[in-house]
Order: sequence, then structure tokens, then C-alpha cells
Amino acid sequence: MNKEIVKNKGSEHGMVVLATLILVAAVANLNLAVANVALPSIGLAFNASQVQINMVAVGFSLGLASSVLWFGALGDHYGRKMMLILGTIIAIPASLIAGFAPNIDILVVARIIGGLAAGMAFPTTLAIITALWSGPKRTKSIALWSGVGAAIAALGPLLSGYLLISHYWGSVFLITLPLALISLIMAIKYVPSHVNETKNAVDNLGGLMSLILIGILILAINFAPVPNIRILVIVLIIIAVFIGFLFIKHQRSIPNPIYDLKVAGRRIFWVAASAGIIVFGALMGAMYIGQQFLQNVLGYSTFDAGLSIIPAAILMILVAPQSAKLVESHGSRFTLLAGYLFCLLGFLTMLLLWKEGIPYWKVGLAYALVGIGVGLAGTPASHSLTGSVPVKRVGMASGTADLQRDFGGAIMTSIFGTLLTAGYASAFAAKINNAPQEISASVETTLQKSFASATTLAQQYPQYSDQIVSGAKASFLVGDGWAYLAGIIAILIGVAIVFYKFPNKEEEKKLLSQYYEEDTKKKN
Repeated sequence: MNKEIVKNKGSEHGMVVLATLILVAAVANLNLAVANVALPSIGLAFNASQVQINMVAVGFSLGLASSVLWFGALGDHYGRKMMLILGTIIAIPASLIAGFAPNIDILVVARIIGGLAAGMAFPTTLAIITALWSGPKRTKSIALWSGVGAAIAALGPLLSGYLLISHYWGSVFLITLPLALISLIMAIKYVPSHVNETKNAVDNLGGLMSLILIGILILAINFAPVPNIRILVIVLIIIAVFIGFLFIKHQRSIPNPIYDLKVAGRRIFWVAASAGIIVFGALMGAMYIGQQFLQNVLGYSTFDAGLSIIPAAILMILVAPQSAKLVESHGSRFTLLAGYLFCLLGFLTMLLLWKEGIPYWKVGLAYALVGIGVGLAGTPASHSLTGSVPVKRVGMASGTADLQRDFGGAIMTSIFGTLLTAGYASAFAAKINNAPQEISASVETTLQKSFASATTLAQQYPQYSDQIVSGAKASFLVGDGWAYLAGIIAILIGVAIVFYKFPNKEEEKKLLSQYYEEDTKKKN
């Protein structure tokens, strides 16, 4: 398929290709989101600790975030369509293994494999969009890709919640199978075979380093609240720092690095990357904590919990096209700051209003505000990355755009999960210490393990059921309060970075023109 045909505004082929790329991305977005609403059910099914529940939630992001740079570079060299198809194919058995996992360890492994498959397909979708379209058409295409993707991720819990009314927890991981098959067929038929691939050798050593570095860092954050493996956490952090040092040194010493640090050092690029990590991380962290809050504290059914995030999904779809217009008229800086403002209001609503027994409007208000914020900020965060790199580096740019979402999601979910775990355990320990009756060490450990463990114990001791559940809810609220406060701090840091470091509209245009001239001279 000729590039010029696809770029034609009225081209039917162009719309079909874009729809195909959005569908392929939807497989990853949906797989990323479906686990959240099932976490309480999974916790009960396997009597899982909060750390294990966190790993189920973050496993997919871990695989995706750690692999996008390497797999994006492989697509740049060997063919983006090939990586697109391969990732979609692997997603199918990964979903099946997750759906029928006999224990939580296999479930976590299946989630990581699914994330690695998404690492092949997901960054390729944005790379192809960047290679096929330019100017306002590219902005609109990225807005659709970003808005629809975020909305699908938000709708995942609704589909999961509906299934869990009458089906077991594993059914949520089978949702994506029909979509994966349809997108696979469309990708084979409609996506161009080759679009501006580079002939430069792939930096496989750098790719492997990036995979290990990001994976270890995410694991270290998730294992941090486990008291008996603190030495392991310290060792993981030391290894991550060492590999990070080697990675930077290696990238500076080779002619074709997997991550061009000179390009990454461009102001538009690194500020947009940082901004996206925080805003997409805030969305995923809010969904992760929120679904547990709705079911554990408010007693929502799985379907009602999934239904509650509809305001976020609708507003992301409605706002994304307006975001593209704002980028063209007011620049990326203005649009990013507007998005951050709504995200901040959303987290303040969660921190101040989300308590036991609250009416739904307080829940819907928080999700609506976050949805508007992500809808506004998502487009400029991705658009600025792809616009500030040479065409031969679109794989790096798209990988970074995906890294925004997935590394941001993994890190924020990990941090939120760690704070939730620590806050919950600390609050329940305080309640146990103040309890009038003696509690055995094994019961004390079970109560502090997770909300699911506490409710399981409550069923075993019906005479104390109300006290146990009440204590678990109160302790959960302490933990999620810590998480929301961390989200507010992260958003404020993002606001400061964008406000002081991102150029205004006119300066942004000058810098982008400067980057283009530099890249053109290098090419010639």
C-alpha cells in the first residue's frame, strides 16, 4: 500500500488502516484494564496477599513497559507489520493461560507474557501512524488513537464486571480473544508491509539492558512492603542502578543506540515523556485503587464497580478530539497544563470525598475529572514525542509514548499498591494492638495480609465478622488515602516540570523546525 494513498484525507484505505491500528492497540489496552475489577475475586479465589494482588495488576504493565523500547527498535529494522502480527498472535495463548491459571503464580507469569506480546504490537501502532501521516492529520490520528485507547482501557472494568456476575474470575482474561482474532486478520490484510524502516543494526544489548532495568525496578517497588525480603529489594535496586549506569554508558558509545540520548535530551521530548508518565500513571493508578475501593469499602457488585467508571470513558472519547484542536491552536504546553488541572481535581476528590457510605455522584465526579484530564493531556504527551524525532527514530518515539502509559502505569500502580499495602497493614496493626482481647500471631498476620484475607477470616469467625470487616474497611481507607496523596504529589511535580520547562506555542514551533533541520542535515 502506497504511503501517499494512506495520507490522502479522503482515502478509504487510510481510515481502514487507522481503524486497524486502533483495534490492535485496543487488544493491549483492554488486556491492561480487565484485571482491575477482578482483583477482589482473584484475591478471594487464591487467598492472595496484597502484594500478590498488586503483581496481578502490574504484571501486564511490567512486561509491556520493559519491552517497548527493544521491540520498537526491532520493528523499525525488521518490519513493523511483522512485529504487529507477532505480538497479536502471542496475545491469544497468553490470555488463555491467564484465564485458566491454576494458581496465582502462573496467572502473574501469563500477565507478564501478555505484556511482552503487547510490547511487540502496541508501540508499532503509533510508529506506523507517525510514519504514514504528518501535520494536522497526524495530530488527529494520534488523538483518535490516544482517546479511543484510553476509553477502551476505562471500559475494560465494565465488561469484566458484567462477566463476573455469572462467570468465574478467569473469564475476564478471555474478553480480548475475539478482538485479537479480528485485529489480526485486519492487520494481515490492510497494514502496509514496509513504511520507512531503517537499515541500521539493532542495538540488542541495549534492548536487553532496558528490559532488565525496567523489569527489576518495577519488581523492587512491588516487593518493598514485604517485611521478610527487604534485603532482596535492596539488591534489586542496586542491580537496577548498576544496569542503568551501564545502559547510559553503552548508549553513548555506539553509533546506532536503541535509545538515542541526544534525541531524548531534546526539551520537547523529555518533558513530554515525563508529563505522560505521570498523567497516564495517574489514570491507571486511580483505576487500580478505585476498583478495590468500590467493591471492598462501598460493597459494589463487580458490574456496578465497572459501570461506575463510564464517565471517565465517555469524557476521554469526547475530549480527545478537542485536545488535538487545542494543541494546534494553543500549543502542547497549554493543553498539558489544562489536563493536569483536571487530574489534580480528580485526585483531590478521591482523597477528600471517597469515604465509606458515600453516594455515587462523588465517585462519578472523580472519574469524570480524571477522564477529562487524561483526554486533554494524552494527545500532546504523545504528539510532542513523535514530532520531535527523525523518522528513522519513530520506533523510539512510539516506544517512549507507550512507555509513558505503561511504565507510568506500572510505576504508579506499584507505588499506589505499595502504599495501600503498607497503610492497610499499619492501620490494622494499630487496631489489633488496641483490641481488648488477645489475638494469635497467625490471625494477626492474616488480618494484615490483605482485605481479601480479612474477609475470608471473617467467614470463619462469624461471631466477629462485623468487627473484622469494619476494621478491614477502615484500614483500607487509610492505605488508599496514602495512595491518593502520592498521586497528588506526582501530579504537582508534573505541573512544575511542564510549566517551567515546556516551551510555549511559538517557541515549540521554532524548536520543532530546528530539530527537523538538524535531522535533515544528518540524513544528507
